[in-house]
Amino acid sequence: MGITRDSRHKRSASLKLRPDPSSSSASSAPPADSLLRYGAQRAHYRKKRKFELGRQPAATKLGAKRIHPVRTRGGNTKHRALRLESGNYAWGSEHTTRKTRIIGVVYNASNNELVRTNTLVKSCIVQIDAAPFRQWYEAHYGQPVVKKGRSKEALAAVADDAAAKSNHVKRTLAERQKEAKIDPLLESQFAAGRLYAAISSRPGQSGRADGYILEGKELEFYVRRLRAGKAKHAQ
Repeated sequence: MGITRDSRHKRSASLKLRPDPSSSSASSAPPADSLLRYGAQRAHYRKKRKFELGRQPAATKLGAKRIHPVRTRGGNTKHRALRLESGNYAWGSEHTTRKTRIIGVVYNASNNELVRTNTLVKSCIVQIDAAPFRQWYEAHYGQPVVKKGRSKEALAAVADDAAAKSNHVKRTLAERQKEAKIDPLLESQFAAGRLYAAISSRPGQSGRADGYILEGKELEFYVRRLRAGKAKHAQ
């Protein structure tokens, strides 16, 4: 059955007192070096189980989607993602989710090797394409998410699209624009066309690389860590 992770094949942790002829008092506590470990072999009272297998990790990479089904206990199925290239990411402050392309892995708290090999695991920080969120923002608020650095033609296209709407839609957009605020740090990422996001799903179990866009204190923290890492490697 291959490598197994069960403990039924292990010997029991039983202790036995080593006989010491020089010691006459049986009431005193035995020293630590006089205890011997005699592991009794346990009885095999059931067959091996498939969930005790030592399976190899999924090590999900960036690439064309490739997912293998894995039969589990009860006839259920896990989805082992070997390669993924996109996922559903939530923009928490705007209460919207869009499917977008994953550009690459930029940070992993546990292992830098997973960053170098672009391995997708839970809680890793990735860069995603900002285009789907930019398109939603401009359609929802009727104004560009980033004004600096954009061509006059692009800004005019957004303005013309908003002007061609009915009066009811214009009033709705005007009300939305009163509360249309974006974090400057997030706005700079929209200008670059890439957003930092965290993967919250488990690609090796669910076959998906879904997550959420980093904002607020969490975004500030990871930006500091990324800048510190770049400064360290530059020296």
